[in-house]
Amino acid sequence: MKRSTDRILTTHAGSLPRPADLLAMGEAMQDGEPVDAAAYEARLAQAVDTVVREQAERGIDIVDDGEFGKPGFVAYVNGRLSGFDVDPERSGRNPWAGSREARSFPDYYAETTAAGSYPVRMMCTGPIAYRGHEQLQRDIANFRAALGTVTVEEAFMPAVSPATVEAWHRNAYYDCELAYLFAIADALHEEYRAIVDAGLLLQIDDPGLLTFWQLRPEVHVSHRIDWARIQIHALNHALRDIPNEKIRFHTCCGSNIGPRVHDTELNEFVVDELILQVHAGAFSFEAANPRHEHEWQVWEKVKLPAGAVLIPGVISNSTVLVEHPEWVAQRICRFAKMVGRENVIAGSDCGFANFANSREIHPSIVWAKLQALAEGARIATKKLFSPPPSRARLPTRGARDSGTPGPGGREPRRRGGAVRSASPTSTAARHLTRAFPARPFAHGSRS
Repeated sequence: MKRSTDRILTTHAGSLPRPADLLAMGEAMQDGEPVDAAAYEARLAQAVDTVVREQAERGIDIVDDGEFGKPGFVAYVNGRLSGFDVDPERSGRNPWAGSREARSFPDYYAETTAAGSYPVRMMCTGPIAYRGHEQLQRDIANFRAALGTVTVEEAFMPAVSPATVEAWHRNAYYDCELAYLFAIADALHEEYRAIVDAGLLLQIDDPGLLTFWQLRPEVHVSHRIDWARIQIHALNHALRDIPNEKIRFHTCCGSNIGPRVHDTELNEFVVDELILQVHAGAFSFEAANPRHEHEWQVWEKVKLPAGAVLIPGVISNSTVLVEHPEWVAQRICRFAKMVGRENVIAGSDCGFANFANSREIHPSIVWAKLQALAEGARIATKKLFSPPPSRARLPTRGARDSGTPGPGGREPRRRGGAVRSASPTSTAARHLTRAFPARPFAHGSRS
């Protein structure tokens, strides 16, 4: 994993807006409608090539495939894990319906729930195993082909965490939740290993770690930490035998645009070093939106694991405002001063398309935000890596008093007398001196 040794590197959280025609084909396939498979595969490869080039052209150093081969950051496992069937009670529903947020703002969420279109939800009904090898290799092949046409620093591919799969899909097969969780972890290990073996960085997407209690109001807040410890243990089990420096860990409180007054405070998970217990080389988190920007101070209280990198969000997915590059640079510099410039990579709070058909932020705004991210990183680089300007040495007070010429050959102000001309040979200066002779300043006078 590269570091910001010579300049501030840039990246993002993964999911990017899909082209409309690719979306339509994907949705038709999910609904069981006939789609020309060859045409879909060709369009997918073309779209991945385009999105990789667009990232590179806007100055993003560490890129991904936009997750274009997935119907969503978690729903994609519906076709990659065996042992699941459609959950008729929860399919097609807004995942935030019934959450703590929805209970606090029922009118707002009633409107957003009615307007949304959401993927099917699954329920575990049998033994879990990984079966997505063909789809995964297709995504890797498309991505690697696209990378051959650009010059970037590195490339990463996201994959969902066991915790998020468990939070998203109900268990109706395993005797206990712990057995269910570790069965998911064992299956996902195959996907994780294949991504790293392909020469890509692996990014673990784990919003479930912070949003579980939010989406499950019946879970008492005091149980969050104990639950999180178990989830991290399962994740590390899934990451076994993979070097830390090949792994990025992303967590957040969800990508929805909403009030978010019940978001989990990052302080609870960082100060106790819960998140830092994940076997990862980089940690990506929210740091740009109004609910979480103040949390930068949390990182003053902990020591990063040896070799670890922070990827703070310096642009937000929860507002359509395009961040000013100067403000992006200030956010970057804030973290660089705490943990060292080489340990900071500039990123985004979360993905810009939670589900493939998410359009809370228009694609044109997404690309403007990514460009602001790159411009802000360039400004931060100048501030953090450029040598300080040299300052001319001023003469001592004694030298001024003695009449010794100062810098540039100018004579200094003489005590008790008129100010001498800066250039004795200047005719204009002599005329001005005669016209306006020096006078002592009279107390209380405005002239």
